[in-house]
Amino acid sequence: MQSFRTEIENPVVEKDILELERKIREFKEGNLDEEKFRSLRLARGVYGQRQQGVQMIRIKLPYGKVTSKQLKRIADVSDEYSTGRLHITTRQDLQIHYVDLDRTPELWAQLEKDDVTLREACGNAVRNVTASETAGIAIDEPFDVSPYAEALFKYFLRNPISQEMGRKFKVSFSGSDADTGLSYMHDLGFIAKIENGVRGFKVMLGGGLGSQPRYADVLFEFLTSDKIIPLMDGVIRVFDRYGERKSRAKARLKFLLKDLGLDGFKDLLAEEQKAVPHKTFPIDAESYPKIKVAENEIPNVEINNKEVFEIWKSTNLVPQKQSGFVAIGIKVLLGDFYSDKARLLAYLVEKYAAGEIRLSLRQNILIPYVKEELVPFFYSELEKLGFVEAGYNKALDITACPGTDTCNLGIASSTGIAEELERVIKAEYPEYISNPDVVIKISGCMNACGQHNMANIGFQGMSVRTKDKLVAPALQVLLGGGNDGNGNGRFADKVVKVPSRRGPEALRLILDDFNTNGNGNTFADYYAEKGEHYFYDFLKPLTAIDNLTQEDFIDWGNSEKYKKEIGIGECAGVVIDLIATLLFESEEKIQNSEEAFTAGNWAASIYYAYTSMVNTAKALLTAEKTKTNTHSSIIKDFDEKFVKDGRLEIQGGFENLVLQLNRNEPSEDFAKSYLEDAKGFLQSVETYRRQELAEV
Repeated sequence: MQSFRTEIENPVVEKDILELERKIREFKEGNLDEEKFRSLRLARGVYGQRQQGVQMIRIKLPYGKVTSKQLKRIADVSDEYSTGRLHITTRQDLQIHYVDLDRTPELWAQLEKDDVTLREACGNAVRNVTASETAGIAIDEPFDVSPYAEALFKYFLRNPISQEMGRKFKVSFSGSDADTGLSYMHDLGFIAKIENGVRGFKVMLGGGLGSQPRYADVLFEFLTSDKIIPLMDGVIRVFDRYGERKSRAKARLKFLLKDLGLDGFKDLLAEEQKAVPHKTFPIDAESYPKIKVAENEIPNVEINNKEVFEIWKSTNLVPQKQSGFVAIGIKVLLGDFYSDKARLLAYLVEKYAAGEIRLSLRQNILIPYVKEELVPFFYSELEKLGFVEAGYNKALDITACPGTDTCNLGIASSTGIAEELERVIKAEYPEYISNPDVVIKISGCMNACGQHNMANIGFQGMSVRTKDKLVAPALQVLLGGGNDGNGNGRFADKVVKVPSRRGPEALRLILDDFNTNGNGNTFADYYAEKGEHYFYDFLKPLTAIDNLTQEDFIDWGNSEKYKKEIGIGECAGVVIDLIATLLFESEEKIQNSEEAFTAGNWAASIYYAYTSMVNTAKALLTAEKTKTNTHSSIIKDFDEKFVKDGRLEIQGGFENLVLQLNRNEPSEDFAKSYLEDAKGFLQSVETYRRQELAEV
């Protein structure tokens, strides 16, 4: 670590990286439990792969914005520490694979030289803040949401209230009522609005995908922009205290909303308002970096195949509200491209555009601020990189998660079937290359990283077992999902399950029927009109498994016989509670509280003290084999089991002690007294624990 210790100017970042290095060493030496280490590294963007001994690194890129300088840095890091392959995710992140764990601190330090972070890209934290990739240029947007997404990202990065939640938390910003940020499927979704000349947002709460998708509730029809960060601060506090922590399947915010109801959630939100450090948080959009378009001489180019060029222009150019400019969409097959192309692309946008790109929710690249007269030149340059395939954001543009390629949870190949379906569309349905209506998405398992259950046509990786107990890869076919705009959407119905090798035939049957019987409707309306049983009837013959061939037992993109292998999922960073480890963590949280207090950050100091007290109580309850599913239950059960029977003396009770934080504003005096309370509580519990162990 010495080689980069002095190269990082930000002491907070340096401390973070040094801590990761120290924890890796402790883990390798056998002094840190594997599950606890997993939780820590996930919060630093280090994710276990299906392949043993290597890691996937997720690079957090708020709202998908990447400067040319950052892209060159990422390309260099990918070459040095990985294989040179970059993968765009459906949350506008970049991932690199096959990284040695020991080199991850060094890799992170290299990225931070250009303000690129791994922090909270995985784990039980606020994940990457996503937004419409056309933010700032869209013709229909009331204003650019980028400054607001940036401010929210910065506020919650390393914020103590969102470091150890029961599950991940996802936020999106949509630039207009088209809702291209997909607010209806997020924990919090913000849709840009203007009322009486004031900027604000429609706020959606508690949406999600996965095996049990849920539409978000409308929390506010309009909330002024200075209230969105205080609102999310309160929402996170409620989720952190009342959200499920043991059962991963029930730990997302959507399940808490389902249990409490929207009104019940609002009541708890109101109780947290005193603890929220800012009643308003104005966001200075004017100070957001201004776009500077490069001024260089326009090179002369000759387009060889003008017909292909015109088709490309019809599908891959995105109009801008700025006169004289267009954005260029690059369709990236499966979201995968390589460092050599990334580096050349970075130079291109730096010299002839605005020096930035945007990564999209559909795993593509958008180049904004291209002068209209430069379009032929850009086409010729992108053609050299293999980046001029027509069909940007059209039916041909299929979204797919990595599936069984690298993910522990993958059941069937999503990338293999995606490539085959794109081949089928190009060869047999060329009219769909320019069709913006039909959206096809594929996930390798039920967790919906490929967002299959919000697609018009979705496929989910599964397996099927024959009477002879042979296992073959399969696909659940889902139909009818879609985005209706302004916070409204439709989730797809599960229609049939077919062996994976029959996926292309299922697509053919669906598109053929749509072409014949769609009657000019959108695909979503066509599906709604016909109904689930209509599709089940003509797809049912594909479900038979008594006539499988040898080929049916080989998944797409593979040559060997299929074998169902599911590892431990790391999406949630689930932790095994060890009592000694928990008490040690409480001591670390006290240290964090002291550091925040010294820095004058009263709200952070208070929350670190709060988490120390709850964590300490959790340790003793764990020793009693008491369920510790939520912070709220921990607080109540500790009073019942340790205070009321006199085993520990706490004046006024533990609940009264710990919940002082939402009865007091975050002042210096309260932060100081609350920190002392946390220290005293930890000390009394450690004394009790030592006595208890001595009696065994």
